[in-house]
Amino acid sequence: MKTQNLAVLALFSVLFLGACSNKLSYFTDDLNDRYRWTDDELKKIQFYVSQDIVMKREISGGDREVVSGKIKIEDGRQIEEVVIKKGTPGAFLFSPKVDRFAIGFEESNERYLIFGPSPKYSDRFVLLASNWDRRNGEVTYDNKTWKVSSDNAYAALLVDLRKINKVDVNSRVAKGRKVGG
Repeated sequence: MKTQNLAVLALFSVLFLGACSNKLSYFTDDLNDRYRWTDDELKKIQFYVSQDIVMKREISGGDREVVSGKIKIEDGRQIEEVVIKKGTPGAFLFSPKVDRFAIGFEESNERYLIFGPSPKYSDRFVLLASNWDRRNGEVTYDNKTWKVSSDNAYAALLVDLRKINKVDVNSRVAKGRKVGG
């Protein structure tokens, strides 16, 4: 009997927590085209990242400034690593060009990543990097060049469509205006 009650309680907990969680959807080029948000409107949308993004850079002798990560030793080299975890909230900062979003996941306006639509990934806004090869790509973060794994090419932006579709209506009733008096 106790096992049955625990099973029912566990099922109820899962259903309840699932109902309370955000319903996140991929931010796509179609969604962007449909709403045609201005930069000011995009700054009010809460973005999230769909998977972990791991950035690494080697710290050379003349460059000892640590940005915001952890220092690791790999093959005798000092490596700085910054991890942006799956589900981390991000904010739109600016659009460097059409269909490109600079999204910040930290307080500094210099610490951002560029996302844009990928035809190979259902036009989802994914992490954009330069010089992709089979294993790595390069991104600019805090005005420094970082390496990211090719797995990070699938890191996409997510949004809560329920909040985006919510329309705020400010309503008031006119009291009338009398002539003269």
